[in-house]
Amino acid sequence: MSSAAAESRPARGVDRRRRAAVWITIGAIVLLVVLFFIFAGVFTDVLWYRQLGYLGVLTTQWRWGLGMFAVGFLGMGAPLWVSIQLAYRLRPVYAKLNTQLDRYQQVVEPLRRLAVWGIPIVFGLFAGVAAASRWQLAAEWLHSTPAGTKDPQFHLDTSFYLFQLPFLHSVVAFASAVLIIAFLATVATAYLYGSIRVAGREVRVSKSARVQLAVIAAVYMAAQALSIWLDRYDTLTDSNVNDTINGAAYTDVHATIPARAILSGIAVIVALLFVVTAVIGRWRYPLVGLGLLIVSALVIGTLYPWGVQNLQVKPSEKTLESTYVERAIKATRTAYGVDDVDVESYDASATAEQGGLREDADTTANIRILDPTVVSPAFSQLQQYRQYYQFQTDLDVDRYTVDGKVQDTVVSVRELDQDGLGSSSKNWYNDTFVYTHGYGLVAAYGNKRSDDGAPEFLESGLPTSQNLGDYEPRIYFGEDSPTYSIVGAPKGSKPVELDYPAGENGSQATYNTYTGDGGPKIGNWFVRLLYALKFQDEQIVLSDQVNSDSQILYDRDPVERVEKVAPYLTLDSDPYASVVNGRIVWIIDGYTTSDDYPYSKSQSFSDSIADSQTEKQPYPMDDINYIRNSVKATVDAYTGKVTLYAWDASDPILKTWEKIFPGTVKPISDMSGALMSHVRYPEDLFKVQRSILGSFHVQDAGAFFSNEDVWKAPPDPSKDNTTVQPPYYLTMKLPGETSPAYTLYSTYIPASSSTTSRNILKGYLAVDSDAGDQKGKVASGYGKLTLLTIPSDDNVWGPGQVQATVEADPTISQSLNQLRIGGSTQVTYGNLLTIPVGGGMLYVEPVYVKSTGSTSYPLLQEVVVSFGTRITMQPTLDKALDVIFGGNSGADAGDAGTQPTTPATTGGSGGGSTSTATPTPTPTPTPSATSSSGTDSTVKQAIKDAQQAYDDEQQAMKDGDWTAYGEAQQRLEEALERAAAAEK
Repeated sequence: MSSAAAESRPARGVDRRRRAAVWITIGAIVLLVVLFFIFAGVFTDVLWYRQLGYLGVLTTQWRWGLGMFAVGFLGMGAPLWVSIQLAYRLRPVYAKLNTQLDRYQQVVEPLRRLAVWGIPIVFGLFAGVAAASRWQLAAEWLHSTPAGTKDPQFHLDTSFYLFQLPFLHSVVAFASAVLIIAFLATVATAYLYGSIRVAGREVRVSKSARVQLAVIAAVYMAAQALSIWLDRYDTLTDSNVNDTINGAAYTDVHATIPARAILSGIAVIVALLFVVTAVIGRWRYPLVGLGLLIVSALVIGTLYPWGVQNLQVKPSEKTLESTYVERAIKATRTAYGVDDVDVESYDASATAEQGGLREDADTTANIRILDPTVVSPAFSQLQQYRQYYQFQTDLDVDRYTVDGKVQDTVVSVRELDQDGLGSSSKNWYNDTFVYTHGYGLVAAYGNKRSDDGAPEFLESGLPTSQNLGDYEPRIYFGEDSPTYSIVGAPKGSKPVELDYPAGENGSQATYNTYTGDGGPKIGNWFVRLLYALKFQDEQIVLSDQVNSDSQILYDRDPVERVEKVAPYLTLDSDPYASVVNGRIVWIIDGYTTSDDYPYSKSQSFSDSIADSQTEKQPYPMDDINYIRNSVKATVDAYTGKVTLYAWDASDPILKTWEKIFPGTVKPISDMSGALMSHVRYPEDLFKVQRSILGSFHVQDAGAFFSNEDVWKAPPDPSKDNTTVQPPYYLTMKLPGETSPAYTLYSTYIPASSSTTSRNILKGYLAVDSDAGDQKGKVASGYGKLTLLTIPSDDNVWGPGQVQATVEADPTISQSLNQLRIGGSTQVTYGNLLTIPVGGGMLYVEPVYVKSTGSTSYPLLQEVVVSFGTRITMQPTLDKALDVIFGGNSGADAGDAGTQPTTPATTGGSGGGSTSTATPTPTPTPTPSATSSSGTDSTVKQAIKDAQQAYDDEQQAMKDGDWTAYGEAQQRLEEALERAAAAEK
């Protein structure tokens, strides 16, 4: 061998070691970087929760997650490691292997130690992650709270189904998976090392392998016996009776449940037979037992229930299932909180009598003609002021006390919209330090409008008008806040956070420095580095604007903040902002839900709340059959502080989670009176209850089984008629009540209705939404559900029929077409309200007009009112009610006018239009012989003025000048009134 070759080999060895060292170093650096990123995420989470005061929520989740990970890791890894080790150590030492297995051993043996440890670790990691993701099941099981109610079949407390049964199913499923994997690993190891040998048709198993496999099989069969036994309880939540109810029906009670008990016993016997095999070495007995179990499952578990259902139940289904349908009706109504709904028959009159609204004057005075889903552009044009502000597309309905009277209002906060900044203003500095928050709450009267049809505001302006009291107007936490902002500065420093584009002494803007406690402090350079990694933004570290008093605000959506501190809640889709005790706070309703309530009907939460305002989810996976509005949450718009109040302290699910997260939920007694006055009955809960009552308003088992009277919420006629009409908040007095209340209501039509011809009204569901007043106590009537049922022989128009009649009415159509002249304007229908007044059903629908200009906004120009078969469209609600009810829409009979005998129609939209289903022929007027020339001149002048006003009105409409339009409309009405007075 040459000296050069000898020298090259050590050199190559050194190179390999150097390359290995380089790769190890790179790997270590990459691992450290990854770990540091993970650390940044974990540590910033700690800072966020600690600042908010809910660090215990985070650490509790970590403890449970880590604990369940350990249980899953050890529960899978340890049995698998023991199985492999036993199979290897108990192998035949002098077993004669075939050539192929010998080659396998040669390949595997160098990796055996790695495999013995590596396989259990890998499977353990997967099992640990899976177990950690289901920590809530274990937590609920350990802290379960009795519900105090029992199921009618097994007479177990409902908490067994809510907390214990899901956990037990999860444990059995996990144990079954572990045993199957351990069995397969034992077989593979035993075969590889000769404990199991195959010689032709003969399979030889060593004693040690036989004992090990038989014991694993015995434990597995015991687990299956427990699983089959638990399946008996699942019949109480399974769909049944043609999917109309959930719960055990006749076949389940008399066949399925007994069959599963028998099969569970057979599985126990098979498990014992495997134990026998482990002792005596006979595989025949457990194999025969398995065959018996399979045959029994087919005969007892499948054929027998099928025979009972088809040969016994179906011929007499209505009679045999009545007991179980009654169980389902009762349980469903209890689970959804509709068991005490007040059902009243309402024989709705179709005739509008003069003075018919006298008893309902308070209701008519509070009818909301401002549609919160239509007027957002008006809020934007009139109150936005700058492009970097915005309002929500769908506004909210709230109520405030104005001049000593509770007033329904349409409200929204003026939030920040950084996308509206021009290219010259949009940069990292401005986005982070200057444009940090919105400003002010805007509120408009729900039952008023300005002369030109715009909303009439009671709280508006920049700075705010403070008509709702002196309050902090800045919105640092909102539904559209920036991803993060850096705020705060030492005292005496120059403010840089923009408040609003106006100021004192001629300044162009007013600035502010944040003084609240809304986010973690980032004065420390290390914390700044962590947040730079979290948000992938190095400027957080490099910027000299960050100071010792700087805070970073993020996760600012009120719903997101509540979700993070109360992960067990399902939150309402419509948070709303109110002025409470000098602060703007977001109020959010939280629900505890379950799909495991015995005998209660399941439905998709997403499908139940979907309507023309709430988008339907394409693939909903959120079935529930129990719901409670257990928590009312608030989020301070300035500080981001989250407060949870136990609204339904009797709810067993909430009680259980209060044990898991102690001290996070405050009692309802801590809620202030100011906050209580703005709390309302939640919309999503009402939608879910509305959906379930469409079927379960029927409490007679026979009628329910026959599916005779199923209802549904009507399509929204003011939108596209393909989505469900949402419920509406309205202050009104229900029939039989002594005073009006803030109410949430919806209507029902027959579920079989496929055309507007059958869109008749069948029911009217309303709930008292007045939670309380300034005294801070829950009102006694809050949450009272009232269902007005319309007798079958009363063909009261539903919303769809009313809308179709409005659009087909010739006089109304003519007036609306005049508003659309030249295609320069658009006509939009507002929400069609249904109100039980005057002994019948009153429909009120605002009509908005909007020019096609880019800066235009909808203006309320007309109001459609329908009662019975009469319909009118007038410029104001009062005039429309006067036409329908003969000039007496108020409580003072002395103000009543004369009931018109013919529909009143004018050539212009400003004069309104009226129709009835059977109009009375119009009499021909006879000229008066005593008419004087003075009278003639007065009439001529009035007609001339009316013509001029009409021409001005049309021109204003073409120009999109709605202020001039409203003035011309008023002059037209005055001229016509003068002409009519002169003719008398």
